[in-house]
Amino acid sequence: MKERVLITVKTYPTLSKKYAELVCTAGVTESGEWRRLYPVRFRQLYAEQKYQKYQWVEAELEKSTSDNRPESYKIVHDSLITVGDPLPTKNKWATRREAFLDKVDVYDDLADVIGRAHRNELSLVAYKPKRFLRFISESVAREWDAKKLEQLEKQKQQTHLFDDEESVAKQFAVVKKLPYKFSYRFEDNQGKPRTLMIEDWEIGALYWNCLRDSHGDENVAITKVREKYWDKFVLSGEYDLTLVLGTTLEHHRKKAKNPFIIISVFYPKVDMQERLF
Repeated sequence: MKERVLITVKTYPTLSKKYAELVCTAGVTESGEWRRLYPVRFRQLYAEQKYQKYQWVEAELEKSTSDNRPESYKIVHDSLITVGDPLPTKNKWATRREAFLDKVDVYDDLADVIGRAHRNELSLVAYKPKRFLRFISESVAREWDAKKLEQLEKQKQQTHLFDDEESVAKQFAVVKKLPYKFSYRFEDNQGKPRTLMIEDWEIGALYWNCLRDSHGDENVAITKVREKYWDKFVLSGEYDLTLVLGTTLEHHRKKAKNPFIIISVFYPKVDMQERLF
């Protein structure tokens, strides 16, 4: 089936033994149904296929047979194309809100959401915490898993037999691993503290941009990331944050205690007039 999907999720790339570098991509249809599009090797897409967040794409989709999460669909035969420009941010993201947030259910009960995921009723949701508590940055491994890199190198050598060197290099390009993980700690609607990692493409790109601008000073880069995601988005009181949560396939299948991570942050400015009334 051919569908039009508004991209609302684009995560920082991860490594896959089967597909090399992968980006988790998700969004909503014109009728407000969630779709997870898989696989997407974003940096290997053609120019006309490269999408931005809040941009419509069109693709021939079929339900995934390897991923039983209800929203997971496979892109058929590289059929993905972009449609128009990304939706504008004017009027406090009015167009984006109308096409996305007004079309989906917005949850405030995380326990309910987790229970629904355990019953395989959903794996993607828009969620509003009761109160944000902290923004956390933690040092993590600086290199990708050696076994995955070894597996990719074997695939690369096999592919060399059939494709030219430039095509192989593009197919197996690997993005730099983030040396830090970033998380929000918040209270749910029951007052229970929760901590979820943020895996949005935007926060990864922000870190690398800040590191470049600070001439390689990681402490300055982390401070700049915190200033945006905590000082600006939370402390200022000027932004209306909604988190997009998604389960990882492994934790979804295992029915982990909390299988969700933050895969996108929706952050229009607060409509102060609406808040007053």
